[in-house]
Amino acid sequence: MEEINLEHLRLVVLWATFGAGLWFGALSHRSHFCTMGAVADIVNFGNWSRMRAWTLAIGVATLALQVMALTGHARPEDTIYLNPQWSWLSGIVGGLLFGVGMVLASGCGSKTLIRLGGGNLKALVVFLVLGLTSYMALKGVLGVVRVNWLDPFKIDLGSASSLPGLLGGHANPGMATALSIALPVLLIAASLFGRSAWNKETLLGGLGVGIAIAVVWWIAFNLAYLPEHPDTLEAAYLGSYANRPEAFSFVAPYAYTLEWLMFYSDASRILTVGVVACAGVILGAAASALQEGTFRWEGFQGVEDTANHVVGAALMGFGGILALGCTVGQGLSGVSTLSVASWITVLAIVAGAWAALKYQIWRVERML
Repeated sequence: MEEINLEHLRLVVLWATFGAGLWFGALSHRSHFCTMGAVADIVNFGNWSRMRAWTLAIGVATLALQVMALTGHARPEDTIYLNPQWSWLSGIVGGLLFGVGMVLASGCGSKTLIRLGGGNLKALVVFLVLGLTSYMALKGVLGVVRVNWLDPFKIDLGSASSLPGLLGGHANPGMATALSIALPVLLIAASLFGRSAWNKETLLGGLGVGIAIAVVWWIAFNLAYLPEHPDTLEAAYLGSYANRPEAFSFVAPYAYTLEWLMFYSDASRILTVGVVACAGVILGAAASALQEGTFRWEGFQGVEDTANHVVGAALMGFGGILALGCTVGQGLSGVSTLSVASWITVLAIVAGAWAALKYQIWRVERML
């Protein structure tokens, strides 16, 4: 394959991912899709509508990916999520920290991009702090803490790294196939059960976001995949940072975005799918906000508000790297592979958010 063709294909992958980011940002803004908001609605009001949207998105993305895998159009085992060697302490601690952080920062990584697109300057500060902290957790001082004190605690999940394997499907391929389809179908059915699920925001957010994740997986496994790269003679995924298939995730790509902006003149720093996805989500949310007439500049309300967002962003940056993703990276992309580690990490994120919300309620009640 000619080099010019490789570069052209890489650009196609990047533009396609950018388009999916636009779709994700616009739909998430219009439908108020937000994992932190979903947990907060349950804790504060007992309202499950936004949680239904999130679980519907998980079901749609999972069903699409598993169908692609069964038809030979995807290889979930190539992703970071189905690694049999799971750093369980990093995953659980990281999930808890991320959950607490997204409550303090008024939203997760994807919600920060959406708020930024709507003119929220607090989200700009969160973006910068989260990106800096995640870079420190990848390659800096926090990375030393991660590598020496947390990552070494591992367990070998073996065939139980996926839910079908955990449920006994490893011994029966037919059962594994049935489970890989039945599990997301049941999740979709549960999400849509009840009259409260049938509203515009739940359906638009759940179906739209789920389709966006599925589209990015299709791009990664079909457009970006090379069975044999002409330079290395090995399989490659064009546009990815670690030569693995990537769907949406919004923690490490923050760091790579800052790195690309700061070292733009360095020819070795090239655009990756994570960076263009961040840009797409911001612009998609901005377009939706401008069309809807809700775009407005917003800043911090005081010192405590500023401190909460800065601390929350730092917790998300460190926690997200430990957990290998956020409420999108693990909570949608990861769980769509039916990874057991991803599901446990997501539960840790929800637990952290629940604890932080309960603490905020306790503080308010104590002041009354």
